[in-house]
Amino acid sequence: MAAVMMTNIGYLQLFIAFLGFLLLWLYYWHQSRNLPIMNWPLLGMSPGLLCNAHRIQDYFTQCLKQCPTPTFEFRPPCFINNNFLITSDPANVHYMLSKHFYNFHKGPNFKKIFGDILGDGIFVSDQSDSWASQRTSIQSLLKNGRFQQLFEKTIREKVEKGLIPILEHVSVTGMEVDMQDLFIRFTFDNICMIVLGMDPRMLSIEFREKSYVTAFGEAEEAILYRHILPESCWRLQKWLQIGKEKKLSRGVKVVEHFIFKRISLKQERLRKGDKEGMSFDFLTAYMENDHADHQLSAAGLEISHKFLRDTAINLLAAGKDTISAALSWFFWLIATHPLVENKIWEEIIKAKNIRETKDDKVWWIFSAEEVPKLVYLHGALCETLRLFPPVPIEHKAPIKADILPSGHKIGPDSEVIFSLYAMGRMESIWGRDCLEFKPERWITEGGGIRHVPSYKFIAFNAGPRSCLGKDMTFIQMKMVAIAIICNYHIEVVEGHPVYPSSSVILHMRHGLKVKVSKRCV
Repeated sequence: MAAVMMTNIGYLQLFIAFLGFLLLWLYYWHQSRNLPIMNWPLLGMSPGLLCNAHRIQDYFTQCLKQCPTPTFEFRPPCFINNNFLITSDPANVHYMLSKHFYNFHKGPNFKKIFGDILGDGIFVSDQSDSWASQRTSIQSLLKNGRFQQLFEKTIREKVEKGLIPILEHVSVTGMEVDMQDLFIRFTFDNICMIVLGMDPRMLSIEFREKSYVTAFGEAEEAILYRHILPESCWRLQKWLQIGKEKKLSRGVKVVEHFIFKRISLKQERLRKGDKEGMSFDFLTAYMENDHADHQLSAAGLEISHKFLRDTAINLLAAGKDTISAALSWFFWLIATHPLVENKIWEEIIKAKNIRETKDDKVWWIFSAEEVPKLVYLHGALCETLRLFPPVPIEHKAPIKADILPSGHKIGPDSEVIFSLYAMGRMESIWGRDCLEFKPERWITEGGGIRHVPSYKFIAFNAGPRSCLGKDMTFIQMKMVAIAIICNYHIEVVEGHPVYPSSSVILHMRHGLKVKVSKRCV
């Protein structure tokens, strides 16, 4: 009898515990009815985030569209102190990036997430003398006539001697090719020439192993998961060297080995006075430029191995990833929108007066001075960047407590994440046709390029931290687009899945498998 009673008491306790949990769940469900993500007891909104990590950009967009204003507070598990807002409100973005720029910096959490790979480079540095000095030095080099000559010469030669021969080979053999892989190799070779003064020759018909490029990709994927997982979780993974953190550590070592080798070789040649055949590149310019050395020293920076390492990796990441991602999405969009492709082709013919003969190949590539003529192509590239921004999210943290235009209060211990990807899909910003690919939205009635405020279209950031390489990016993308469209027709392989990757750079998860055929003029 006693045993039966004890059993009944045990069942009763279980029932009461279950009932208590059910009531608690119902309470939180009721409280969460007007929230975009279910707010679970103890766990906050983390379960929804983790379950949708594979489609995080679309998940953020979906959540923001459910809000009365496109801003909501993400509620973390009860054992995590830091809170953050997610927003796609242009007014909030403008407030943080321009109007109240002085009160919003990258914040300590950004450095924790990106510091392993980017070090103390310009993308991680906050509103300080260090950031200002680095930006001024880079801006000065970009305006240097020798650099501008190097930039255009590098792009032209890599297109003519690298990209075109591969596409010619692919079109003749009828084989399938991953265009995203080609663009990653292309941009990596280019940026290495510009930053390091060497050509790794990743873009070749042999499709050489790309360990350095792969290392960058693995690091970027791991960094995205640092956004999603609680800090204690990814730090434990890092300590145990498991999961994504193991890939990140391995990737950083590979990239550092590549960079430090180039720094040592360059320093050795300069020390011996052997400058014959040395090109003008960022690394050489920093090592030789006494003015830049003095300017950086005034900000407490020394042109050390670490400074050169951080600068090189930041510039390589900027030049390799963003442009290759944008070109991949651009060619997928025009391949799936043939009318747009035809309009671009007709604009090129009109601008260059192309004849039917293919004996003279001078029209393969426009010069940097000629590309501004192509307004419709510019609109198509802007539309690509609107829908698929290469860097889909940005961080900001307030230095002092503040109130955003949306009315949300934020403190120094909080963080704001704004989704560029979601902003490109908001009817309130772009109208009811926001999901359509329409280059025309970037063209005025008079046929010119329509100006859109940078806080609505922030693919190149806005305010004092706006992208220094914006013009170079457009020139490079246009030169590549013209060369390919003039010569070839790209067709996506039937059934090939195209989805954004789970990374801080919006590459395609499965690449872009295509068939290439010669264009009939």
